[in-house]
Amino acid sequence: MNPVTGLCLGRIAVGVASLVKPRQVAAVLGPTSPQASPLMTQWFGTRELALGLVTLVSSGSARRHLVVTGMLVDAGDAGTAYLGIQQGTLPRELGWAAVAIAISAVVLAPLGLLARSGPEVARTPAV
Repeated sequence: MNPVTGLCLGRIAVGVASLVKPRQVAAVLGPTSPQASPLMTQWFGTRELALGLVTLVSSGSARRHLVVTGMLVDAGDAGTAYLGIQQGTLPRELGWAAVAIAISAVVLAPLGLLARSGPEVARTPAV
């Protein structure tokens, strides 16, 4: 499976879970975390679901732009999680897991784009 498709499906799964079972997903964030509110979890879920669906059904340059948008969102999530760790508002174990997941998504997305564009890259003459 292409990494971009996998990331889209992951976003959709997280989005649906966050919308349907916000309290359970929020509980994973930790009871002391202000980010653990069901409303914030549903906002996050809406973002993930929308970005996952629209990227999954897009193609060409629109898909590339959406993948880059997702990378920026994930980089922002990683930075925010890191700040939460530093400020003591996010439990360290959860925070580092969030940072690792977000950075993994940032790394996998361009690999998926390269995998999709492989044949075109191979046919491009060297300059």
